[in-house]
Amino acid sequence: MTTLRNEVFETIETVNRGTTHWSVATTPDGGDRISTLFIAILALQFSILTFMGSSSFFVILSISWSFMILGTHQLQPSQKQVLLQLRKQLEYPKQLDMWYNSSTDLCFLSSPEVNVTCQDNFVTELRILGDRPNKVRNFGGFAIPSQSLSENFSMDSFVATLSRLTSLRGLSLISLGIWGPVPEKLYRLSSLEFFDWSWNFMFGSIPPTFSRMVKLQSITLDGNFLNGSFPSWFDSVPNLTSLSLKQNRISGSFPSSIQKVSSLIYLALSNNEISGNLPDLSSLTSLLVLDLSDNLIHSKLPSLPKGLVMAFLGNNSFSGKIPQPYTQLHHLQQLDLSFNSLQGTPPTAIFALPNITTLNLASNMLSGSLPNHLSCGSKLGLVDISNNRLRGSLPSCLSIALDNRAVKYSGNCLLTDLKDQHAETYCTETPLVKKESGGKNVGVTIGVIGGFFILLVLLAFGFLVLCRRCFRRGTSEQHLLHNSVQNISVTGFPSELLTNARFFTDAAKLGTQGIPVHRLFSFSELKEATNNFDKSTVLGEGSNGKLYKGRLENGIQVAIRQLTVSRKYTTRNLKLRLDLLAKLRHPHLVCLLGHCVDGEGFEDAGPNKVYLVYEYIANGNYRTHLSEKTPQKVINWSDRLAVLIGIAKAIHFLHTGLIPGFFNNRLKTNNILLNEHRMAKLSDYGLSIVAEEIDEPEVCISDVGFSVDLDIISYFSNDYDSSSYVGETRRPRLLLTYVTYICRQMKSLEDDVFSFGFILLESLAGPSFSARKEAFLLSERASLGSEEDRGQFVDPIVLASCSQESLSIVISITNKCITSESSARPSLEDVLWNLQYAAQVQETADGDQKT
Repeated sequence: MTTLRNEVFETIETVNRGTTHWSVATTPDGGDRISTLFIAILALQFSILTFMGSSSFFVILSISWSFMILGTHQLQPSQKQVLLQLRKQLEYPKQLDMWYNSSTDLCFLSSPEVNVTCQDNFVTELRILGDRPNKVRNFGGFAIPSQSLSENFSMDSFVATLSRLTSLRGLSLISLGIWGPVPEKLYRLSSLEFFDWSWNFMFGSIPPTFSRMVKLQSITLDGNFLNGSFPSWFDSVPNLTSLSLKQNRISGSFPSSIQKVSSLIYLALSNNEISGNLPDLSSLTSLLVLDLSDNLIHSKLPSLPKGLVMAFLGNNSFSGKIPQPYTQLHHLQQLDLSFNSLQGTPPTAIFALPNITTLNLASNMLSGSLPNHLSCGSKLGLVDISNNRLRGSLPSCLSIALDNRAVKYSGNCLLTDLKDQHAETYCTETPLVKKESGGKNVGVTIGVIGGFFILLVLLAFGFLVLCRRCFRRGTSEQHLLHNSVQNISVTGFPSELLTNARFFTDAAKLGTQGIPVHRLFSFSELKEATNNFDKSTVLGEGSNGKLYKGRLENGIQVAIRQLTVSRKYTTRNLKLRLDLLAKLRHPHLVCLLGHCVDGEGFEDAGPNKVYLVYEYIANGNYRTHLSEKTPQKVINWSDRLAVLIGIAKAIHFLHTGLIPGFFNNRLKTNNILLNEHRMAKLSDYGLSIVAEEIDEPEVCISDVGFSVDLDIISYFSNDYDSSSYVGETRRPRLLLTYVTYICRQMKSLEDDVFSFGFILLESLAGPSFSARKEAFLLSERASLGSEEDRGQFVDPIVLASCSQESLSIVISITNKCITSESSARPSLEDVLWNLQYAAQVQETADGDQKT
């Protein structure tokens, strides 16, 4: 260790002499010596971090990263394209202007704000220091003009681009205005060792997927808006040495799991809202710096590791006495315990620690007197014992006459400099008799409060019994809902939604963008809108009822879906279900404008009829657009990816936007509608919550996509294609057997991923896929894995407009979606990530082709 320390200081001296070229030094065991030196230097930085501002620390970090600059060769064109794409997604910060139209290898371009490190033609480190500091106190989860990146910024796309830097080990993006939740998909940067996104607009919590980055050593997210409790999974990151989350909004108690992170060197969580008790920290044997200042911690001071160099615990609510073991912290240089509620006389030996330079005990309730013969350490340069209740004389080693030591002691009852001291009575301990009297008063108060509480409990119990008798029927109706559905708030957003600003504000924002809020329609309004449900207004008919086109009194065109609902639902229970459906608001979902419940409706034959009123989209469905042959109307590969990504986002919202999620969403290309801007919107979603009488075998067959249910007619197109309906006699027996097998696999899963896989297939193969689904499942599926055979299956329009890499990504995830083993199917998040990745690859390829 001594040899390594000497090498560190020799290296720093070399930097100071101006040497800028570095080569790789290899250790005897074949390891990278530069990496070892870098880790040592990083640890050394922590010992001086507190004395310097954030800008100084960034300079030190920049110097450290220069040790990682290895022999650089020509950067691969694909890597350069990724960097240029990142520049575009960061909205062209001026710090990256030197990348513009540069023929020089980006690995050789550096500045105090930007550095790219490369090895073997790949980017290994990326450092960018922007000029968009976080200057707001409150952040609602949306873009802030002139401070954050714009509303067009997509965190998912940004991470998808970053993940193409497959050799990236260091990533520092500071003050760039990046906004959004900390992305879960960062774990795809499997080589990442150092991560710093400080002073941006990140919110939410750090996802546990970070623990998958087994090489990760340093996490820094200072100056963001992280909230929620402190993560308890950090012990799953095997090589974590530095964790800095200063100036966020992290709350809750400190998890005991942190005791297991024995590799931790630097832990900084100041300026948060952490509360509760601190666990024993003595097991953190590698810890050098601990900063928990400016929180809400209310416990006794914790046990600290003996090797600790700096401890900042000020501005909390620590109580009790300063532990005697603190006098054994012989490596301690700085100790800040100010602005707490510590009591008793401070241990004299704490002033004499051999390496102590700063001791701050100000603004506590310390009492007693310090001995005149108090011994102070030779390195002690600053002592602050002001605003306590200390009495007696000031020890000679704390005398203001010493030139090499600053001492603050005002606000006590000392006999020195009486004008800045309180009277002796101020520091006198409270008599024991008074405490006992206070204890009796407290006991009486507790007794009164306890009796009052018992009375309230009895009254509440009686009221509950009365309510159960009077409203027995009303509560029984709730049991018609599934147990998972009962947990959702009917009158407002569920608590899970309110805790996530993005979900809540996105939904609220939709209601102010020209789309009317959900409301209750009268049956007479709907009759007037459809000319008394005239046959000319019928757009289609499905197993649940008809679909009409209408025009409201204010001129807005709507589509009205008629559903037949079982009488087992009371009107109150049915409205409860419709309220849940009304909460589904997303840019890629056809907006449900309102509903009407009518028991005497059109063609009344007994069951209730429900009318769902949707926004009208007149540009047709996705399948129709896939059939286009006119060059101006053809959907190329990039446009198809945009449609698929939008629908995948909508499905992800249906699964996770509300708790519980909405599954079995009737996913078919005919249920994907495109508006005038070719923005995709999913229709007929979530109907299973109100239309549960659908025949189960038909649902299975329809969901796997082998036959076309009546309900899949695109009711926003005036073209009614009766040939889309396939009768039972036209299904081949072999195929029906295969479908039955699939249905058994899916019976309890309601697997939207499986259904979405067939949308992917139709996007790949074009409209001809519908006519040869059977042949594909029985014999053609293997052709997708071969580039030579793809030409027989993939739509020529796709082949003419795609890159092979982008196409291969989509084909791979499609095969996983349609596998018969449900456990082998990917999550919807993985599907979405792969589609976004494919879109990024395609965008890069299109850019290369233009240049």
